[in-house]
Amino acid sequence: MSAVAIVLIVIVALIAALVLFGITGFNKLRKADIAAQEALGGIDVQLTRRADLIPNLVNTVKGYAAHESGVFEEVAKARGAVAQAAQNGTVEQKAAADQQLNGALGRLFAVAENYPDLKASQNFIQLQNELSDTENKLSFARQFYNDAVSRLNQLVQTVPWMFFGGIAGVKARDFYQAPEGQQAPPQVQF
Repeated sequence: MSAVAIVLIVIVALIAALVLFGITGFNKLRKADIAAQEALGGIDVQLTRRADLIPNLVNTVKGYAAHESGVFEEVAKARGAVAQAAQNGTVEQKAAADQQLNGALGRLFAVAENYPDLKASQNFIQLQNELSDTENKLSFARQFYNDAVSRLNQLVQTVPWMFFGGIAGVKARDFYQAPEGQQAPPQVQF
């Protein structure tokens, strides 16, 4: 074999290795981005599930506390904001709508405290349990999203993967965070 043939084989092997490395980097970033999108979808599912439970809860409380219309209107407005944010909102809008609904639900449960028959109602207890289960799932979905975003952001901001971000159309994402001043959960007592 001649020296030219050996050099040609080495060059082709290097080019093949670079192409393979490029494909690997591209795919790694795209997979991480898709995982973050999927995780954000999980938050949307739980926000929607929670918003769907709210009318049943409100109607149950309405039967006992019909004169508390301001609280019901606030819950309905917050529920609408969550549904809209889950459909097409940014991460920040989802977090803000989520906090608005948390506050409205806290006030709804405070109204329920004044009605012992309501607190003992099997329907109300079941709805509270479903809502609590949804809150746990929502908390898990938020953490899962933040974990996926962390993995993606680490890739996008470290060598050598950062060089493939533009080619793959992938960039760092925002974490799911509570709006400023809303880090503490609402205090609700049953």
